[in-house]
Amino acid sequence: MKKLYILVIALAFIVSANAQWVNNPATNTFLATTSSDAGEIYLSTDPVSGDTYVQWAQFGPNSWSPTLQRINEAGEPQWGTSGIHPSYHQMASWSQGFAMASTTDGAVVTCFATEAGHTIAIKINADGTYAWGEQGLTLFGGAGESRTELLAGDDGGVWALGTSVDNGCLYLCYIEANGTMNPTITVSDSTGKLCMFGLLVPASDGNVFLVYEKEQWAYTYFYEKDIRVVGYSKDGTQISNDVQLMSPVTIPGSYIHYVVPDGLGGGYVYIWHAGNIGGNFNTYVFHFNQNGASTITDLSGIPVHSEDPYNYYIDAYATVDPVSHDLIIVYVQTDAEYQSDSRVYANRINELGERLWYEGIVLVEENGNDHSSLRIDAFEYGGGYTFMYNEGDGYNSTIKAIGIDDSGSQIWNTVMSSNSYPRSMCKNTTGHRAGQNILAWVNNSTGGLYGQNIGQNGEMGEITPPTPPSPCNPPTDFQGEAYYNPSTGATAAVLSWTAPETTPLHYNLYCEEFKEVIEIDPEFTSYYQELEPGDYVFKLTAWYEDCESVFALTPGGDNYILLELTLSVPENEYEEIVNIIDIYNVNGQRTNVNNINELSNGVYIVKGMTASGKTVVRKICR
Repeated sequence: MKKLYILVIALAFIVSANAQWVNNPATNTFLATTSSDAGEIYLSTDPVSGDTYVQWAQFGPNSWSPTLQRINEAGEPQWGTSGIHPSYHQMASWSQGFAMASTTDGAVVTCFATEAGHTIAIKINADGTYAWGEQGLTLFGGAGESRTELLAGDDGGVWALGTSVDNGCLYLCYIEANGTMNPTITVSDSTGKLCMFGLLVPASDGNVFLVYEKEQWAYTYFYEKDIRVVGYSKDGTQISNDVQLMSPVTIPGSYIHYVVPDGLGGGYVYIWHAGNIGGNFNTYVFHFNQNGASTITDLSGIPVHSEDPYNYYIDAYATVDPVSHDLIIVYVQTDAEYQSDSRVYANRINELGERLWYEGIVLVEENGNDHSSLRIDAFEYGGGYTFMYNEGDGYNSTIKAIGIDDSGSQIWNTVMSSNSYPRSMCKNTTGHRAGQNILAWVNNSTGGLYGQNIGQNGEMGEITPPTPPSPCNPPTDFQGEAYYNPSTGATAAVLSWTAPETTPLHYNLYCEEFKEVIEIDPEFTSYYQELEPGDYVFKLTAWYEDCESVFALTPGGDNYILLELTLSVPENEYEEIVNIIDIYNVNGQRTNVNNINELSNGVYIVKGMTASGKTVVRKICR
């Protein structure tokens, strides 16, 4: 037995040593043994260790079911050549929309619906043991016989979403890291419409946004559907209104929406369709902010390209720029009559629905080949994007990649997999983590799961992580107060904040009522502006050479200040300052005086504390 044990260890070492990321596109990296019909491949990188989990489905003893592999940053499989295959549950013979997500405590959760019509979640630790047992957890009280979705939480837990086609509703709950299930949330429609195709987006404070479709049958294969968003907390409390993002459109049921987080607590949504069966196919974009409110007024969405009677614009995939938080979306242009030509475009769309690259930028010209499995990911610190795609004859294909900068100009191109054969591509990528991005696919000719890494300079194999930019710290202690001068009738906003440790190039002050962002010199930490009476919402960031910070927080933890400017100040809301903290001149420069009587004549902004302990900011005149 001892000799056998040593032999097993030696074989494992050989497999590991031969499995490191290669830089040869003719071979790529072997990740696991699979059947040739395997598919539904998902990837998720552990944010702590940097290891990547890969899940695929194939026929096995319990029918069409998921298998998982764990690879380290070097591309070395950690769970043998066949991965881990949970086999406790019998699966249906068709796809059940398997989901998978790595958690912040180093594990991975797989979720699926069984032949018995139950939604199951199984958690596997990094060492291959089952955290919740191999049978996992039966979710939603046994309901949910169809599609599933997962989103990792901020504490080792995970959000799980299930679908009941029979009942036409969605089930959502948060599962704690130890397997404790929070209350189930049921999303349904009282008028009998189906609630379907839910996707999850992280919200602030560990909450979640659910983006889903309400649909009703129109006629054979067609549904009238709209897209909605609603937010929930872990305890099941609804935290935002159920908002309509897309007005009802009659389209084939097979065309569904996709979602990508915007990095600010909201998200972009996109879908391609032919608009009530009229016109040609186009891809339409929507956006909601951190409060779950739509920021694009047109409920038809923003098309990635102007109306075009001769071409379709479809098969889209998107990422979000980490600095500007704009959506970068790639899509195929194909001729409407024969759908034979295939050209690839990219466009840049902001949260207001403005197409910043107008009619898009051509990334791949029509060259007689099909272009499919489009994938695009932003460099982790901004500055550009990696675009990857399949090129082939519709059956056999190679994989190519192009690097583009912030303006859409090409900066490199790389062949990632040069051997031409039929492939089942991953549904997503890992995105750039520590400099590398990972793709995976199944060779549908001979079987086998393969992968390839690529860096933001187009290199493969050994990749040097990029140098992180300087800390992108936000201002702190953001405060404000409405000001009213009864002698002049002037109303004004008085704002102040504490500068971040790293001096920014400038501050950006945002207000929905202003048409432009106000840039404030970094030497100032206060702001005064006379405005007409009304309600104003202010947000503040610090702008650096490589990035823009998140919004500054108030002492109460909000990332905005709401000021109601009126022509009076209610007596019960006005408190005298009893302890002065800082005094600034009207330009925002801090004085070295803490006694108002020592000030020369002029206008000043005073930050101080009232007798009740409230910190206020006010304008005074000497």
